[in-house]
Amino acid sequence: MKATQSWSAIDSKLLIKEVAGRLDQPTRRAFLRQSIGLGSLVMLSDCDITDGLGAENALRAISRMNDRVQAWLFDKDRLAPEYPESAITDPFPFNAFYKQEEAPDVDPSDFALEASGLVDSKASWTLAELNQLPQVSQITRHVCIEGWSAIGQWSGIRFSDFLVRIGADRRAKYVGFKCADGYSTSIDMATALHPQTQLTLRFRNRTLPRQYGFPMKLRVPTKLGFKNPKHITTIIVTNDFPGGFWENYGYNWFSGL
Repeated sequence: MKATQSWSAIDSKLLIKEVAGRLDQPTRRAFLRQSIGLGSLVMLSDCDITDGLGAENALRAISRMNDRVQAWLFDKDRLAPEYPESAITDPFPFNAFYKQEEAPDVDPSDFALEASGLVDSKASWTLAELNQLPQVSQITRHVCIEGWSAIGQWSGIRFSDFLVRIGADRRAKYVGFKCADGYSTSIDMATALHPQTQLTLRFRNRTLPRQYGFPMKLRVPTKLGFKNPKHITTIIVTNDFPGGFWENYGYNWFSGL
């Protein structure tokens, strides 16, 4: 069955603002965590979704719509909750697309973090050099798309400060990440510049353990866990959509909380 009204006949921006404006902040966040969210409005389009290809195209359209809505609602000044040390989850759970014993064993003496794309300085960074940079700490909640959450203490470099140091073009759309375990993901520049987004080097004031991402991970408390890459080897600043490991399987790209 086809809808009787075309999506193109609707002013989508005004409709989104009207709907979102009627929700308080907690309700907005809960609503956007659902897989369809406001993106379901795209179902008003003139597309036949009774066959597999049509359904897949419709779901992709919904996901893209979700990305736009979540980006529009994202508040760069709103901080994720922080907790006391007594709230830390112990043990903090391991999570990856492989077993814990298969986590990469990175040799710190050979490690060099690469920066590429729209940056002034493409010089690599050793762990010693990274550890000499100013450090910040946070105790925040990691929220997994599988439905569990855990609180951890993370210390490292404020990512916005690191982007300034390498002369990143902060007008660029995306920051992508490649990792030693074959993982990849990407985030929007607004999230990269958020004050709590962190290039993490330590967990509970100790060198970041192998299972949690040694030599470094990205801690993004404003996004779901799969947007927090571990074992980072390369950072790419770009205007070309980088996608990501799970995103290429259909996970919602923005995935903000």
